[in-house]
Formats: sequence, structure tokens, C-alpha cells
Amino acid sequence: MGEIADIYADLETDVSEEEFREAVEEKVEQMGGLADEETAAMLLAHELNEGEVETIADIEPGMDEVKFIAKVMAIGDLKTFEREGEDEDGRVINVEAADETASVRLAFWDGQAVDIDDGMLSVGDVLRVKGRPKDGYNGLEVSVDKAEVDDDAAVDVEPGDGSTVEALTMGQSDVSLRGLVLDTDSVRTFDRDDGSEGKVSNLTLGDETGRVRVTMWDDRADRATEIEPGTAVEVVDGYVRERDGSLELHVGDDGAVDEIDEAVDFQPDADPIDGVEIEQTVDIAGVVRSADPVRTFDRDDGSEGQVRNIRIQDATGDIRVALWGDKADKDIQPGDEVLAADVEIQDGWQDDLEASASWSSTIVVLDDGASPAPTPEEQADDQHAGLSSFGDGGDEGDTGVESTAAAGTDGGATSDAAGASSGAQAAEQVEFTGTVVQTGDPVVLDDGEQTMSVETGERVQLGQEVTVRGVVDDGRLDADDVF
Repeated sequence: MGEIADIYADLETDVSEEEFREAVEEKVEQMGGLADEETAAMLLAHELNEGEVETIADIEPGMDEVKFIAKVMAIGDLKTFEREGEDEDGRVINVEAADETASVRLAFWDGQAVDIDDGMLSVGDVLRVKGRPKDGYNGLEVSVDKAEVDDDAAVDVEPGDGSTVEALTMGQSDVSLRGLVLDTDSVRTFDRDDGSEGKVSNLTLGDETGRVRVTMWDDRADRATEIEPGTAVEVVDGYVRERDGSLELHVGDDGAVDEIDEAVDFQPDADPIDGVEIEQTVDIAGVVRSADPVRTFDRDDGSEGQVRNIRIQDATGDIRVALWGDKADKDIQPGDEVLAADVEIQDGWQDDLEASASWSSTIVVLDDGASPAPTPEEQADDQHAGLSSFGDGGDEGDTGVESTAAAGTDGGATSDAAGASSGAQAAEQVEFTGTVVQTGDPVVLDDGEQTMSVETGERVQLGQEVTVRGVVDDGRLDADDVF
């Protein structure tokens, strides 16, 4: 019966080989001779292996029982609790484990928990786990029925402290990370399966190596309303999970987000605007050339939404960015240096590409009152799309361009003609043709290379192409004619 021995050797089971052979004989009898011993052994092996998953990412809370391999990333403290109707306290210890695809919290109970607290398990051990999955407070959790250390199995993830964004890896726990708060979201509530209410919020953290989304749960969720963008913080006792293909740093009851008195460097590595393509998700950084008022609209479900359009220019080009929801309320003005991260490139008005900043995007004002970016022609030899390509506008005497901040206006970046604001030049009649990118006071026109702030009582619409004629004074064109 060599075949049966080989089949049994490939099993991961608590059943002894003797019990397995007895079960094979019973199976042959049950099938009335329709299967020989080898076939019966294979059928039993399939039944015993039922519930085995290839990776942690394949585990779902609704499964009855799962079997998998994972590496221990962190071991929590032993906790005791009262069991209803019993004199003896219960005990539990949580272990964070991971493989190459995802991480999971393992809950060990009573005697197993005590053994682990006594040192029977170490960080870095590879476990063969059998247990029952469920939705826990902080995501997927498996209540362990049995777990054994397998010294021969290999899982290619490593525990670490995640001291920088770039160093974060799947499954890490006890992570300490210092960074600069780039953006925060509002606190959201949700109902758990047990009827309790949970809270969650997010902030985006950046350091010299990159940026990461931080998810804060329950009592920690309110930190998003207490920390202003631009604040240096340290995340303590975080753990790394994956969402939509990207790593996130999570903070639960055992973690914290503390403000620190320390400078943290963050430099965005943005994509050149002239190279973006439809359906891409990209990061763009540049100077705001124009900013429209917030517009509200009614959704199909009867709720009210809002959106605001801004136009961002870098050294390679410019693009309209739609800010949706709470992002429309951000204090962004022409001349500000802005990072728009994780924005989706879509087909915009008149077949022009535009970037959509939804809930998963990050909008960061990097510097208020910055000078407008050089035009693509002025920066033809510098294709870097990061902020180093934005100078102070150069010597105004050389370029004839006066920055919006210097002119003291609240409109878009002034044109070459508008920059001439003294003497006889200020009284010259100027004609300018462009697309309306901002309505109200002032109206802002964009001709693809520069913008013009215009004072006029004429009614114009966003996207309308108009020609204005008038005198430029103090950085604005006082329009006598609009046609």
C-alpha cells in the first residue's frame, strides 16, 4: 500500500496514519467496490484538505474553517476576561501574521494563549494554522483551533520597524513612523455585525521617501479632526495592511498618532502634466493658475454634492483638476503650490483631459502665495515635474512677468502684458483671447500659455471662449469690450 502512504505523507492533518488507513477501508466498503483503496484514499485526502487556502488574501470571513501558512510578525499581550456563567476567567492573546499577499490577526485562546505568553512562539516563526475566520474590529481575524510551527516552510515577508514610508512592508506590526501630515479626512461611522458602532478616519503622511495613507479606528479616529496639515507627527504601534493594491498604515486601540517637535522633509515626486493619459491615476504638482467657485449639485439619491475646479501648471503644461466633496472646501487660491496625488485622468470638457480628485485622492497646499510656474516654452530644457522646477518667477525685469502675489491681486497669474503696470504702458489698450476658467470677480481667461484677470460686468460662462479689450491696471484688465 505504498500509494496510501504517499497520499498520507502529503496531508496536513491531525489524523494518524493508522486512523487514515482504517478510514480508507471504510470508504471502500461504503462505495460498494466502486473505488479501490487508492481512489478512496484520494477522496479522503480531499475531504481532509477542504478549507485549505493558497494565501491569506484568499481568506473570507464567511468561511467555516481555513488552513494556511503565515509568518508571525508581532505578538500581543495576554489579556484576561470574564466568561458569563463561569468562575474561571478566559484568556486571549493576539498575534499578527502575514504572507506575501496580506496580513491577518490570529486570536489564541486559554491554554494556547498562556503557552504563547510563556515564550512558546517567537516573531519570525512560520505557522501552519487551522481556524475560523471572522470580521474583527480591525479587519480580518482568525480564531485559531490549532497552530504548529513549521521550520521547513518559508514565507517571504520580514518583520521590521517601518521607520520610513519606503521601508513599510506587508504584515508589519509595532510600526513607528515619523512624517508630515499632508491631508486629513472627516470621521466616518459604520455599523458592525454585532450591532455596535465603529468610527474610522484617514490622514495622509509624507516623509523624505514617499507618502502613505493612515487609517485610524474608533477612539483614534478623532485625531483626524485634531491635527492640521503641515504638522509633524509620529505614528506609534501601527500595523500595515493592503487596500486596492497599496499599503496602508493602520492605527487601532493600541496605537497612537502624536505630534512631535521635529522638522520632517517631504518632496513630492510628481508626474509631468504633459505626459498623463486618460484612465491613469497619477500625482501632479504645480502652481494654481486659476480657481473657480464651489458649485453644488443634486445627486440621484437626493443628497447634495459639491465640486470645485482649479487649474494646475507645472514646467510641462497645465490641467484642470476637479475637487469633489470636502476637497472643494480647501482654501486654494491662484499662486498656491499644490500637490494633487492619486487623481484619475478623465476625458473632460471639449475633449480636454482633466484630473478628478475623489475621496481616495490627496490635495496638499505646499506653499501659499508662490509665484506662477514658468511657461512650458521657458522651461523647455527642464522636464522635471517636481517643485524644484518652480522658481520665484525669475527677475521680473527680465521676464516682464509680475507674480500675482507681488501684484497683490486675487486673480490668476498675470500675463506679460498685465505685468507692465507703470507709466505709459499701464494705459495701453490690450486685447486678449482665452477660455473662461473662472467666473465672478475677477473673471479669469486662459489662452493655453498664460492667464488674464479681467474686470467686467458682462455675463460669461465657464469654458466659453471670449476676447476682451481694455486697459491693464494693477494686474487686471479693465474690459471696455467683451466679444
